[in-house]
Formats: sequence, C-alpha cells, structure tokens
Amino acid sequence: MKIGLLSDTHSFINDDMLSYFENCDEIWHAGDIGDVEVARKIKGFKPFKAVYGNIDDNNIRSEFPEELFFNCAGVKVYIIHIGGYPPKYTRKLKDRLDELKPDLFICGHSHILKVIPDKKRNLLHMNPGAAGNHGFHKEKTMLRFEILNEKITNLELIELGKRGIL
Repeated sequence: MKIGLLSDTHSFINDDMLSYFENCDEIWHAGDIGDVEVARKIKGFKPFKAVYGNIDDNNIRSEFPEELFFNCAGVKVYIIHIGGYPPKYTRKLKDRLDELKPDLFICGHSHILKVIPDKKRNLLHMNPGAAGNHGFHKEKTMLRFEILNEKITNLELIELGKRGIL
C-alpha cells in the first residue's frame, strides 16, 4: 500500500503537488484542509482519508472527523490534527494513544516536518509539515511511504519549494 501524506494545505493544492502521489494508493491529510475544494480535488484524484484541523470550517467538519483510527495493511493508524511530539503529548492525547495503541501516529498543525520513533509507546510519529502557502514555515513539505508486510518502509520526503511560490 503506497501512501501520500500531507497536512496544512490551508486552501492550497495544485496538480504539481498531486503528481507526487500519482503512484500512491491513497492520500491522507492531517488537517487544516482550509477549503472543501481542496478535499474535492484530492478525492477526485485518489482515495482520500482526512481529519479536520483548527482552521477548518463547518463544511469540512461535517465531512471529515476530528480523528481517524483504522488498520492499513496490518498497521494500526491514528490521525488527529493537533498532537505534539513524543514524549510531549497533551494528557488527553497520551491517554488516547495508550488506549488505541497505534503503530503509526500522524498529526499536523505545527507546520514542522518530523518523523520520530516513540519507543515508550512503540509507535512511529509522523508530521508531514505544511504543504500550503499560509503559515510560518519556509519550505512546503509532504511525505510518501509504503506499508508492506505490516511495516512502514520507503519513507520519502517531498520538498515542494518555498512557501508562497506556486
């Protein structure tokens, strides 16, 4: 299963960005979609899973949940927009991670790309950074990876260039 992962598009998506996910089976979005048209464009391109973020309006919140928990090719995945980083999660999130015991925890919000193993909870934490033009980030980023034989493999960083440049 090949996955394209992005977050914090803040109402921006273009065909060049989607071209990086041409060979992906699904695209996952970790919130702050920004505009329902962004979601429609991605859904028209590939199967799409997403959560809403703190900037998302009621149109997006009515279509997407606050959190997702699902199994993908033998890997338990948990996605929520605001999550923090290991070991500095909120109390509520620590409890949720301990309850769900995901193998892969994905969040957005910070606009900072990080992939960190959380050895205490035996999971991999991913934040794809921000793919949109709004925010303090300097580079737009996304991730691409595979789930094969119940393992996350072939993780790739996609750098889209400077923020604000189409």
